[in-house]
Amino acid sequence: MYNSKVIGTGHYVPQTVITNDDLAKTIDTTDSWIQERTGIKERRWASKELGETASTMAVKASEIAITKAGLEKKEIDFIVFATLSPDYYFPGGGVQIQHLLGMDTIGALDVRTQCSGFIYAISVADQFIKTGMYKNILVVGSEAQSGFIDKTTRGRNMGVIFGDGAGAVVLTRTEDNTKGVLSTHLHSEGKFAEDLALTSPNPSNWTDIIEKENDDLTHFPYMNGQFVFKHAVTRFSEAIIEGLEKNKVTSEDIDLLIPHQANLRISQFVQRKFKLEDRQIFNNIQKYGNTTAASIAIALSEAVEEGRVKENDLVVLAAFGSGFTWGSVVIRW
Repeated sequence: MYNSKVIGTGHYVPQTVITNDDLAKTIDTTDSWIQERTGIKERRWASKELGETASTMAVKASEIAITKAGLEKKEIDFIVFATLSPDYYFPGGGVQIQHLLGMDTIGALDVRTQCSGFIYAISVADQFIKTGMYKNILVVGSEAQSGFIDKTTRGRNMGVIFGDGAGAVVLTRTEDNTKGVLSTHLHSEGKFAEDLALTSPNPSNWTDIIEKENDDLTHFPYMNGQFVFKHAVTRFSEAIIEGLEKNKVTSEDIDLLIPHQANLRISQFVQRKFKLEDRQIFNNIQKYGNTTAASIAIALSEAVEEGRVKENDLVVLAAFGSGFTWGSVVIRW
């Protein structure tokens, strides 16, 4: 059986920077309130004028990743695209990426597991490569969430958190089973789906919702914040431990942990639990907010650019989010 390894990373974030002070102009909030609860200082929002969408940003991140992989677009065999904010309700955005990149009629698969999307996407791509079905797979996470969040005081608990952006990696086949993706671990618990969800519009309740008055909030994302936080710190830890035990290593062996950038307080809790030094964890939520399926992909790309990831490093990716879904990926770089 083959193994898969990352040979190229890339990311793109919109140029429009929205600071906490910017939000405070229209929302009853302050920079200190947001930073204290989330660690976020600013985030990026996609520009309608520039035509920035989940798919177009994904393409920009993908082009960088493919170039860094030393490949041509025609050498990509398959696309796995993770997003909760596709350009269309259907078809999925993977086919738009295939088209905008000018690729041949390769397959494109969409993953809808929200904050865990990139973890799930890596796992899917890893299995396709391990079985020998494909050699080079483009894995992308991209979000344009600023268009549907409630930017008023009513929705500030969600509105101050989320940002836009895209990240991508290229996975390729290797026969060296000591390098690359060592293991992936995926979980879900659907009974808590509505504790972090956007429930309308949906196919059974579409135009009625659109035509309703403003007091219907089901077309805005909802989060049971404290409940989600408590589950997140537990599931993050479980997913990391599962990956470490599978590969017979300990937290001391981790060279870099890249958690999903949901909330800096969650990352700090996990860091303390595993007694990780600052050099062993990577956070960029301060700059970008929560970019959902794109967050780990963007962080991984930045970490590689900054020299935080070196050959033979043990890199752990972990996420928790809506669904609830959670998981981890353990990589020997």
